[in-house]
Amino acid sequence: MISIDVQHKFPNSNTSINFKIEGELQRFYGVYGHSGAGKSTLLNIICGFITPQKGKIIINDEIWFDATKNINLPPQKRSIGMVFQDYALFPNMSVKENLEYALPKKKDKAVLQDLVELMELKSILNQFPLTLSGGQKQRVALARSVVQQPKLLLLDEPLAALDQEMRLRLQDYLQQLHQQYRLTTFLISHDIAEMYKLCQQIIAIDSGKVTAIKSPSEFFQGQKLHGKFQFTAKVLDVIHQDIMHVVSLLIGEEIVRVVVDPELGHTLKSHDTVVVTTKAFQPIIHKIG
Repeated sequence: MISIDVQHKFPNSNTSINFKIEGELQRFYGVYGHSGAGKSTLLNIICGFITPQKGKIIINDEIWFDATKNINLPPQKRSIGMVFQDYALFPNMSVKENLEYALPKKKDKAVLQDLVELMELKSILNQFPLTLSGGQKQRVALARSVVQQPKLLLLDEPLAALDQEMRLRLQDYLQQLHQQYRLTTFLISHDIAEMYKLCQQIIAIDSGKVTAIKSPSEFFQGQKLHGKFQFTAKVLDVIHQDIMHVVSLLIGEEIVRVVVDPELGHTLKSHDTVVVTTKAFQPIIHKIG
């Protein structure tokens, strides 16, 4: 069980934090909100980089923080793996050495071999970070964060700097890591399609507060969608033709054109995110971002 209930006010600022989260372990949580809402602050409080003034953090019956009992485990005592956009690999160590450095003493090295195979790192084990592509670096960073099999995996927009093709591949790796190692994962992302693909629950953050914890479809759509097929897509353009509106959508790497009613067509613009469902072979589009 995850229980987070913390309050904090930053000095010389009007910003105050009030996070309250109750959740299950081994779930994939998406942390969503506009820039400055407090998403990274939440992760920094969980991992111990920021000490809140009040509240508790309890993970699987272990108290990580309790202001009233003066308990505050340092980051290295909290079972956490973290990955950011900048990879944070040791440049003077090979890929293999980066992974071995993260392995706790007396820990079975079999986990290293498992991760090397899962993340397809065998061919680059002896290379150094400066020789790797962005996607390769992030695969190494993800593998290294899981070496110690942490209770929580915290991801702060780890795929934001990658191109779309590599981003989609890394999403698959993330899913495999989460499932194989039964992780409890918190992912910050602004990519709604990514949230739909990876997350079981969305933790919505606004002005330093948790405003909702819902499934992706409930949160982004406001209600559960019904249909045999469901895709998220990006709007490329909208063409107005008499009484028709033709919308070009990017679904994965495929471009699809769909006719929509004028009322919806007037609300859509390039770069909007939509959900496409089919019902009785008729595509239905819902704008979600």
